Amino acid sequence: MLTAIGQSSAQYALRDPDIRLMLRVRADEPGAFEQLVLLFQQRLVVIMKPMVGSREEAEDLAQEAFLRVYKSRKNYHPKAKFSTWLFTIANNLALNSIRSKKRRPQVSYLTSESGQQQQVGVDQRLPEKQSQPEIHLHNVELADVIARALDGLNERQRMAVVLNKYEDMNYADIAVVMGLTPKAVKSLLSRARVNLREVLKKYIYMDGAAPENCEP
Repeated sequence: MLTAIGQSSAQYALRDPDIRLMLRVRADEPGAFEQLVLLFQQRLVVIMKPMVGSREEAEDLAQEAFLRVYKSRKNYHPKAKFSTWLFTIANNLALNSIRSKKRRPQVSYLTSESGQQQQVGVDQRLPEKQSQPEIHLHNVELADVIARALDGLNERQRMAVVLNKYEDMNYADIAVVMGLTPKAVKSLLSRARVNLREVLKKYIYMDGAAPENCEP
């Protein structure tokens, strides 16, 4: 059995340089883990930020993902691309964070004219800015417009889109990361594209057609 595992690891390593790096981490080779973090840290933050809505939280979750990788390094035996395994960890952490925030009521504080802080419940907080304000493209960077559009998707759609567009992952790999079937991933991405097209049509032309009521 161990021989079979060793052969499988070697076969995957031949095809995936990231697996070779992780196997060096497993062997406690000096500098290997630091190299792994440098290679994937920013990619993890980019993936998780649209899901959790905060770069700071995405950075914290990325650190937690690397901590889990390091703790489990001795039990690592590649069964897929390394990035698929790592992004699966990241996806689970992001979803857990989202569920945790939904379970606990958030409380913020307002400062009164007397300088004292007053506790304010979720429903009493000052209204936030609209998530998709009516603004023109020349006043907003396209990246910000896309980020706002992604905010309008549910967490599963956001993850599927980010993995597909930013990481160029195919349906099968995304399915592994998200614990879905490739058919379910295709359906998720199809619905996400419809939603994104509806939001982005105000700012850019989609599918070669100009938005309605747009001057030629």
